[in-house]
Amino acid sequence: MLAFQRIAPYGQDSPNVSSARGERMIYHTDEWLRFVAASQDATPVRAVLEENGRVLGETCGLVVSKLGMKILGSPLPGWTTMYMGFVLEPGVPRWEALEALRTFAFGVLGCVHLEVVDRHLSARGAPRPRMIREYVESWETDLTRSEDELFGAMDGACRRCIRKAEKSGVTIEEAEDDAFADDYYAQLIEVFRKQGLVPTYGVDRVRALLSSLRRSEQVLLLRARDPEGKCIATGIYPGMNRVAQFWGNASFRASQNLRPNEALNWFAQRTWKSRGAEVFDWGGGGTYKAKYGCTPLRVPRFCDSKYPLLAHLRSAAQLAFQGRQRLLGALHVPRGSA
Repeated sequence: MLAFQRIAPYGQDSPNVSSARGERMIYHTDEWLRFVAASQDATPVRAVLEENGRVLGETCGLVVSKLGMKILGSPLPGWTTMYMGFVLEPGVPRWEALEALRTFAFGVLGCVHLEVVDRHLSARGAPRPRMIREYVESWETDLTRSEDELFGAMDGACRRCIRKAEKSGVTIEEAEDDAFADDYYAQLIEVFRKQGLVPTYGVDRVRALLSSLRRSEQVLLLRARDPEGKCIATGIYPGMNRVAQFWGNASFRASQNLRPNEALNWFAQRTWKSRGAEVFDWGGGGTYKAKYGCTPLRVPRFCDSKYPLLAHLRSAAQLAFQGRQRLLGALHVPRGSA
């Protein structure tokens, strides 16, 4: 019988499941757990999956307390974390791993609610269909193709944008300085304001991400500069092993005619390809991303509660948060000021 056993959340430099490199993503690392723990005031959890004393996999997540009740997220919405879930040996049934995690969360951890987004867990054959509450939408690009093939797969307008940025004198540079978070966030405020909204997180979230990952070579920070040297757009692209990730991209509206965003994303794809990544995940939905020649990705979010009422409270909390964001956007109130 499969069962999870809790281990220390940090210091797992030697993976417990060495043969599952292809499944291990940036979201399974100590650095990412430290980032989420700091930004969400959460307790990190790591556990190994065992059967008859043999380690077959592992999981990670974080526990938060709401109204005195403990919730395990792997991950939860709003954590700016696309996936967590499992790292498993080939052939280990993922649905059985999810059942084992449910038992672990409600028993050992004393949680009353659980949410899991595992990039490799399909909704097909779900023994508990009611656990599928929604889907995480994204896009992915196959980086195993040549650069010519990647560029050719983009639609014509996207290719023209990339060429225009180059002809207009836009330059892309990798960043390492502390001021990057402030540059990115100033541009992000303008992006959301254009939509009548405010960012869903504060600049401290960006600083926490950079503090955790910047010196680990697991994140690519990019600036786009205009011909005069002004920073007009920024992008954040974490990654590890097979999968690189689009985490965030922002720009000043007045300079968007120079097409810096397309130039940033093309630079990021080529850089992560050169580092050995095989997949570029676009970090969420948005029909505009289709122009890059990527394919849609739909991953189920699995949710379960010990008490049925909790599922309704979760939905109500989500609606309240969305309403608050729209109100603050209408009032032009930056996050953290209300």
